[in-house]
Amino acid sequence: MASPRAALNLRNGLSIPKAKLTSNFVAISTDLLRNILFLLFLLRWTRKSVLQLRGRGLFGTLIDAYTSLRRLSYAIFLRLPGVRSQVQNQVSEAIKKIESKLVPQGPGTSRYLTLPKEGWTDQQVKAELVKLGDMTHTRWEDGRVSGTVYHGENTLIKLQTEAFQRFMVANPIHPDVFPGVRKMEAEIVAMVLALFNAPPGAAGVTTSGGTESILMACMSARQKAYTERGVSEPEMIIPETAHAAFHKAASYFNIKVHQVACPSPTYSVSIKAVSRLINSNTILLVGSAPNFPHGIIDDIAALSRLALRRRLPLHVDCCLGSFLMPFLSRAGFPTQPFDFTLKGVTSISCDTHKYGFAPKGNSTLLYRTAALRTYQYFISPDWSGGVYGSIGIAGSRPGALIAGCWASLMSVGENGYINSCHSIVGTAKKIETAIREDPGLKDDLIVMGKPLVSVVAFASSTMNIYDIADSMSAKGWHLNALQNPPGMHVAVTLPIVKAVDKLLEDLTAAVEDEKERERVRIVEGKGKKGKAQGDSAALYGVAGSLPDKSVVVQLAGGFLDTLYKA
Repeated sequence: MASPRAALNLRNGLSIPKAKLTSNFVAISTDLLRNILFLLFLLRWTRKSVLQLRGRGLFGTLIDAYTSLRRLSYAIFLRLPGVRSQVQNQVSEAIKKIESKLVPQGPGTSRYLTLPKEGWTDQQVKAELVKLGDMTHTRWEDGRVSGTVYHGENTLIKLQTEAFQRFMVANPIHPDVFPGVRKMEAEIVAMVLALFNAPPGAAGVTTSGGTESILMACMSARQKAYTERGVSEPEMIIPETAHAAFHKAASYFNIKVHQVACPSPTYSVSIKAVSRLINSNTILLVGSAPNFPHGIIDDIAALSRLALRRRLPLHVDCCLGSFLMPFLSRAGFPTQPFDFTLKGVTSISCDTHKYGFAPKGNSTLLYRTAALRTYQYFISPDWSGGVYGSIGIAGSRPGALIAGCWASLMSVGENGYINSCHSIVGTAKKIETAIREDPGLKDDLIVMGKPLVSVVAFASSTMNIYDIADSMSAKGWHLNALQNPPGMHVAVTLPIVKAVDKLLEDLTAAVEDEKERERVRIVEGKGKKGKAQGDSAALYGVAGSLPDKSVVVQLAGGFLDTLYKA
């Protein structure tokens, strides 16, 4: 048996200082934590890579990588000292040119940069308003503008003005003070829900326009996914032709966007590509009825089936289709399923201020259920100013706009909208037929896809389509230039219905003028294609040729700055 002294010596020999034990534990813990973090990082990016490969495929992933590398290389090139200064000089010159066109200058131009010391008389204010209204502009009154003004008749404007006057001070945030506005707003939503075949229990809101409707639809889907599935890195899948407001929503609400190609000849979104991109972070699928660029209706029925199968929300952007899409069949035109009769459709945006003919600043957002609508609410229960709740981005809202919208819907009525649909879509068909069959147009212009509603888009394989756009601008028309691929479109409105013959006449002349310029250049030995002269040709020529869009962003930012130059 060992002696007590021997046991003590053995225990002392095996003992380790406490400080050293602590140090070893910290080192091991640090290494373990580092390894765990590295493993999580590796798993995160492995998962992202797998999802990317599954969604885009190997070839598509390589193309995306090449595009990103090319864009980055060009961005670095543009930042080189000599190049950067030259680019900035050209951008500055372009912005000055924009200012010279938009900001009134020269003798007789009045600027009011501070409050008048004494208030003007009513006569002075009215006289100045007349001058402002008579400033030189593209004549929408003569049907010279694509979209923009959808009705414009004096009788409806007079009625809207009277509605404005009666509810000028109304604010729907105070429904007890302005009960009439609350009633009108609820009835607007109910009427539009009925138009889109909403089921019992459906709900909706009014908004300030299509952009806000789309923003709220995206935010609602994001909040739904976070609340119900814990999605913290939301993603949505949209056609590449979807409205830019979806990208704005993604920027505002930190949602990743997957764009899906809409290839020719249909220019409709690829359902297979949408399906491949769906993953556990997907919060929303999107389709357009129709899209803004080409006026093409996506295959909403197929998207609906996909949304149901994958248990995802599907938003249909019908802002442009608005009060045309629901009336196509009754006006005698072919249509496609797009509304709540498709079980997978969970929300629809519809602009009452387009083909509903309401005053600008009116739109609606419709939900299949009232529960979906609650995800866009903001409620602050403990604010010191009292319990605060709002349905969307805005707090106070103009009740006068709601009154103007309600008055418009009640004045036009169902038969009025059927008649306007017949006139507007019929005129779009006339334009499409002329481009496809007229000898002066069919050899040089190509209709993009098969439009069913009010927008007719066209491109050219024989000439620069932006030269045609600039030529039409010189003739007093304001049409829309498109990109990716290059094209232009006209969105038919009631004013354009009356001017369609002149539109086609000038379009034929513009094509012939450009062909004549090409013949002259060939005779002079300068080549068929000349240097871009007009604004559209210059801007979209630059935008299409640059892999990095920072220059275009600067130009667009300069344009926005110019809007606030007094």
